[in-house]
Amino acid sequence: MEKRLSSFFTPETAGLAGGGPGGFSFDPVVTGLEYDSRAVKPGSLYFALPGLHADGHAFIPAALAGGATVIVHQTPLTEYREGAVYIRVKDSRFAMSPAADAFYGHPSRHLAVIGVTGTEGKSTTVYLIYQLLTLLGRKTGFISTVSYSDGGEEQGNPEHQTTPEATAIHRLLAAMRDQGAEFAVLESSSHGLSRRTNRLGDVAFDAAIMTNVTHEHLEFHGSWEQYRHDKANLFRALDAFSHSKRTGMREGAEIPCFGVVNADDKSAPYFAAATKAPVYSYSTRGGEADLSLVSIESGLRGNRCRIRNAGSGGTLDITDRLPGAFNAGNVLAALLAVSGILSVPVETLVPLIPRLKALRGRMTAIDRGQPFEVLVDYAHTPSAFSVIFPPLRERLDAAGGRIIAVFGSAGERDTAKRPEQGRIAALWSDLVVLTDEDPRGEEPMAILEEIAVGCPGRKKGEDLFLIPDRRAAVRKAFSLARPGDLVLLLGKGHENSIIYPEKITPYDECAEAEQALAEMGYDARSLRD
Repeated sequence: MEKRLSSFFTPETAGLAGGGPGGFSFDPVVTGLEYDSRAVKPGSLYFALPGLHADGHAFIPAALAGGATVIVHQTPLTEYREGAVYIRVKDSRFAMSPAADAFYGHPSRHLAVIGVTGTEGKSTTVYLIYQLLTLLGRKTGFISTVSYSDGGEEQGNPEHQTTPEATAIHRLLAAMRDQGAEFAVLESSSHGLSRRTNRLGDVAFDAAIMTNVTHEHLEFHGSWEQYRHDKANLFRALDAFSHSKRTGMREGAEIPCFGVVNADDKSAPYFAAATKAPVYSYSTRGGEADLSLVSIESGLRGNRCRIRNAGSGGTLDITDRLPGAFNAGNVLAALLAVSGILSVPVETLVPLIPRLKALRGRMTAIDRGQPFEVLVDYAHTPSAFSVIFPPLRERLDAAGGRIIAVFGSAGERDTAKRPEQGRIAALWSDLVVLTDEDPRGEEPMAILEEIAVGCPGRKKGEDLFLIPDRRAAVRKAFSLARPGDLVLLLGKGHENSIIYPEKITPYDECAEAEQALAEMGYDARSLRD
């Protein structure tokens, strides 16, 4: 794609603070938008972004050497080179969103866009909505922590970033539009919804889904109240754009605008009040809601649920193939989202539920014939631990087995959750093995010691082990497992690396578990799809 600078970058959208000597003295053709100087190609517009460890302004010479013809910056520069346009803005990162939206032709205005936010369940709910729409023959794209699709083949997400930067968001939305997709489903993180990053600030959302709001990412937001406020920006966005018609919809259909909230969460009224659009609800505790769980039988192969449908006054029997009782809530959220966006009864979608697949790394069972269970899951917050552990504890107690939990906590992230992770794991597990997640710039053993503070009744070397090397920790857990035990590998899930200060080490938890079991002499059976 190529566009003249003046056709998409305007003072109104970018919040200009004034230009450098280059100003707008000429109007170059822009071939792409980049914020990483290493990705710059001839004709690129380069956004110089301040960062935690490095400042993009320092890489402006590298961007120019790579062929950048436009430099967007927020701090004054000491040097301006001939042949380039320099644009100074108040906030380079904020300016990326309106610029990218305009550069790619406002792609979200040509799609029905569903956003999913929450502390847990976002990725799975996005994937379930995507699958339901696809099974109904509606071409759909999606972006999640785990993977993404522009309406064609699914691809893994190589980044440890739930919501990409605005340039990537609008580029992918444009690809969906150009592929003929009608719908886009976006995992919408609190970081992405924050006005500080503005990654999603110019996306025209039509539906907003909230799964829950618990303690997470306070290192970025500063307080739980700000965290919740930023997440609710998804619902505020429903009122920010016109929803009358979108050219990409089949037969020019009018797009419904609505929200969906988890009625069991204490913040549900807060989110519902953030928009003028109608808001539907679901409950997994039998509460008053549009869809409410009456009963559930849960196992490693999925769930059998009875649901009360307030709209029809009847009940629905639903069977899924999604391990973990907590997935019942994700299914209900997806049903309401698809029912709302297509204006069809929930009952018509129920026959499709058994065809839905789980995400890899979400309660994924690894089986090579070993006499103990191995489950891989992405759970990495105290609230996720509180949901996952109790039903597993109940099942293992009935069978006489033990739970061996392996997990860590991310470096340069919310530190207050670390001892709470340890407390919950120690409460429900027989053995706890603490290990690296993504230490980043922190000292790995120091992180593990902070988690261990929450396990005061545990003795190191007996029922508490601190092993930073994650590969070694997995093997230690397997060596401790007895027949009938469960080894629960938490925190990495689908991710494909571990981030250290000096390097990024390739790592795949499912593959690593299988390799460790193979080293122990077990055969090659696997339950992965």
